[in-house]
Order: sequence, then C-alpha cells, then structure tokens
Amino acid sequence: MIEILQWSTLATCGLVAAARIPSALRGENRSLFYIFALMTAAIFLSIEAPYVAIDHALGGINLANLLLRFIIFAAIYFIGIRVTLGFGAEGAYRLITGKAGMIVLAVVSLVMTVVFFMMDTTGSSAGLSATSVRSENNALLAQYYGAAGRAYPAYVGLVLLPAMARAVRSRLPVLVRAAAGLLALGGAAIGLSLLFPLVPPGWSAIMFVVNYTAVLCYVVGLALIWAARVRSGRPLSTKRTYTEK
Repeated sequence: MIEILQWSTLATCGLVAAARIPSALRGENRSLFYIFALMTAAIFLSIEAPYVAIDHALGGINLANLLLRFIIFAAIYFIGIRVTLGFGAEGAYRLITGKAGMIVLAVVSLVMTVVFFMMDTTGSSAGLSATSVRSENNALLAQYYGAAGRAYPAYVGLVLLPAMARAVRSRLPVLVRAAAGLLALGGAAIGLSLLFPLVPPGWSAIMFVVNYTAVLCYVVGLALIWAARVRSGRPLSTKRTYTEK
C-alpha cells in the first residue's frame, strides 16, 4: 500500500509539473513549475529504488537523504511565498521571508546538518531505516535529525493556516476556496508530523499517509489555483499578486 501511495503521488506531481512546462517555457508563472518540479524530485528521492541508486552515486553515506531534506525546504519555502502573495497574506509572508523565518530556516538547517554528520550513515538506506537501528546513539540522533527535518516545513505550514482558513470562508471563486481548503489540510498534516515521535512503532504507516497527504494536498491545491487563474483570466485579488508574475 505504501509503495502504491508513493508511486501514485510521484505520478501526480510529475504530471502536474509536465503540464506546466509549456507555460514555463513561455515565461509564465515559472515559479509554479519550479515548485512542482521540486516536489516531484522530493517524492522520487523518497522511494527506495531511486534513492539507493542516487545515494550510491553520492558515495553511499545517505547524502541523498540530506539532499532530500533541503529539496523539501526549498519547495515549502517557495510554496509559502507563492501562497501568501497570491492570497495577499502579508503577515504570513513576513513570517516566512522576514527575519523570523530566516532564523528558523538557518537554525533548523544547521542543526539538521550537524546531527546528520554526527551519525554513522554508511550504507544507503531510504528513510535512514538501517542507520537508526545500528546503535542506540544512532537511533537517538536519527530522532533529532528527523525532528529537525520536519520543523521547518511544519513552521511554514502552520503559518499558512490562518490565511487559508480566511480564504475558505471568503467569497472567492469556488475553485480558489477549494484550493485554500486543500492547502490548509496540507499545512495541518505537516503540523501533525511534529507528533511523529509519539507514534507507536506498529503504526509507522500512519507517518507515510500523513506525509503523502500533505504533498498531495499542496500539489492539487496549487493546481486548482492555477486552474482558477486560467479560467477567470485575472489574479485572485484586486492587488498585483505573485500569481501574475
């Protein structure tokens, strides 16, 4: 079931990214294509077979996992910018791009990188599953590493929630309100990932469901915004927004 969820999510992200290529080549909304491409790359790297192949090429010390984390950070950062500017959420935009957001990103990135190199990461293993059971020290460090990797996406997702909730209750077009609802659900799912350390070992599949639910909600939500923009032929608000770039 998990493999089906992984490959179906990859197919969804890839198809949406591919659909954006013609517009990107014309210089229209290239940022949206970059977001979909980054999310496609992240899902691809999270699947066992491609992960192992790529990590072997990088030296077989799970650098692919660290790369995956930074790809996710980049994707969620650009999602935050696009959504906040598209919906005119100036407060949320400042929390993501301003001093607070940059401090969170820098601290989380530093902690995550330091903890990664403190672990014995030899031997390619998707999700660091083999690495975390190598020793008690590795298991503890893997927990810290995973928590750091979830912290920044959760921060951005939770920052977006109030703006998305307001958009759902607004008089915006139905497609846009549906997109806001999906983006809010994605943000809530990412927020729930902070509770992963409390999940019993036998329920580990729940973590996959939560993660891929968040990805699908973001991808479909952004695709609906794009569809609404194309359908109406005008931006979401009366102000010039990021959707016009």
